Amino acid sequence: MTVLTSQAAMTAGDAGHPLDPELREGRIPHIWCPGCGIGSVMQAFLEAVDTFQLERNRLAVVSGIGCTGRVAGYLKADSFHTTHGRPIPFATGLKLARPELHVNVLSGDGDLAAIGGNHLIHAARRNIDLNVVCINNFNYGMTGGQVGPTTPLGAKTTTSPFGCHEHPFNLVDLVASCGAVYVARWLSMDVRRLRRSIEESFSKTGFTFIEVLAPCPVNFGRRNQLDEAAQGRMLVERSEIRNGADTREVAIPDEGPIVCGKFVDHERPSYLQLLEGLRARLQEHST
Repeated sequence: MTVLTSQAAMTAGDAGHPLDPELREGRIPHIWCPGCGIGSVMQAFLEAVDTFQLERNRLAVVSGIGCTGRVAGYLKADSFHTTHGRPIPFATGLKLARPELHVNVLSGDGDLAAIGGNHLIHAARRNIDLNVVCINNFNYGMTGGQVGPTTPLGAKTTTSPFGCHEHPFNLVDLVASCGAVYVARWLSMDVRRLRRSIEESFSKTGFTFIEVLAPCPVNFGRRNQLDEAAQGRMLVERSEIRNGADTREVAIPDEGPIVCGKFVDHERPSYLQLLEGLRARLQEHST
């Protein structure tokens, strides 16, 4: 499912999608493949923005390079499509310069967890006030389907034709252990729970992280003998919800249940709050 309609369809009498006004019409049609889950995630994000009644002049969206990185360019919002692996540092600078903005990062697993992995763990450690949605499709989808940091053991990609021989990241445990105040995992097909989870993350102060498992039928799916229907069906059939589960126990297995849910939801001082405390101490010291 996608939220995007072409201008041709609209002029032919189609009323269009209710969220069309939230998109940059000139950028349509999109580049995503049939069966890709990114459009559903973007729909859930935009619906959460509407439900949360987030002011558009305070909304900022940052993406990196990759299939998910295209999201920023399609949204009719203050957005930035930055270099590979750098959406979090760019978003950090934006939040520090304009703390009144509601800064969101939407990008992929390769962008955020490989070349951008160091930025991910330190943003969580510092508890930067950012909302990060990581769409995990288990490979570098845009650049040819290479093995990535979340590719399951044994999965075939263009650079692992005989099967991946590296252990993948458990992303939710990685960011939880670094200090994120809100951590969840959902399927791109589970748009209602995903939308509610994004809404919850909007209300948090500090670093939030939502991993979204999404099909990549063209690159990952076909190399692993999963067509666009089979890959999504496999994710749905294997998923089970365990809210509050220990993130150390929810690594995505080669076989068996894929655990989804909200795993972490607590409070701790954000980076901006600590920075304000430092400024107050410096001012007190200078006087």
